[in-house]
Amino acid sequence: MTHVPRWRIAAAAAVVAALLGFGAVLAPAYIANLRLQEFVAEITRSPETEAQTDDALRAAVLQKAHSLNLPVKADNVHIQHPPGGTRIDVRYFVRVTLPGYTVDLHF
Repeated sequence: MTHVPRWRIAAAAAVVAALLGFGAVLAPAYIANLRLQEFVAEITRSPETEAQTDDALRAAVLQKAHSLNLPVKADNVHIQHPPGGTRIDVRYFVRVTLPGYTVDLHF
């Protein structure tokens, strides 16, 4: 069995710690987006959705997004009424600032 130098073990531990750190910083945005997606899917499956106006649906999506601290604006919510249902698309991005780097997460 060959001996692994301590510096390699330390380097591997630093890489793993950095990856975990990035994951901890990025995870809240992804979790909030997942909750918003679940909410949008739930209201599009609801039979009452057909009776609501686009403005009412948009307001509901915006209220949920703001409760999740997501930077969604009214023009990010696109509502369509194809035959057989309602489709709601929400397109936005979340800017995450890391030390020395900024990333835009597009949803």
